[in-house]
Amino acid sequence: MSQYFNVGDETLWNPSNGAARLFLRHVAVYEVELGTPSGVSEMINDECQIDTGAYERFVNALVEWHHGTRHRIIHTLARGFVVTALALANRAGAEVRFPDAGADGGPEGRADVQVPAPAHRHSEWEEHLREQAAAVERAMPR
Repeated sequence: MSQYFNVGDETLWNPSNGAARLFLRHVAVYEVELGTPSGVSEMINDECQIDTGAYERFVNALVEWHHGTRHRIIHTLARGFVVTALALANRAGAEVRFPDAGADGGPEGRADVQVPAPAHRHSEWEEHLREQAAAVERAMPR
């Protein structure tokens, strides 16, 4: 059995039930964490619809949040979902905006900071996420 993530009549992703269930549970976690609706509907009859505008806003908020964390454990826990969300955003034709390299800033205003903060080189971070998302996208059945 599998489930379908669609935009209108187009299937973007047709994962197994287990992968779909985990992805949707992560979506719910990050909607709360970010305070941003994802645009991913609930699964009904093995199908859910994605509102591309809302999903684009969600993924951009997710990428900005991921970029802003300086906590190694939080960063590691989130990476797999961030990469999968990016891959699906690519399929949906969403415009993902990565934060500017100068947006790294310091720990001011951050709720979760690891001391000492791990090194974070923006260009490598963005490139690595894009490469991982492309690899995940190639592995996503339609």
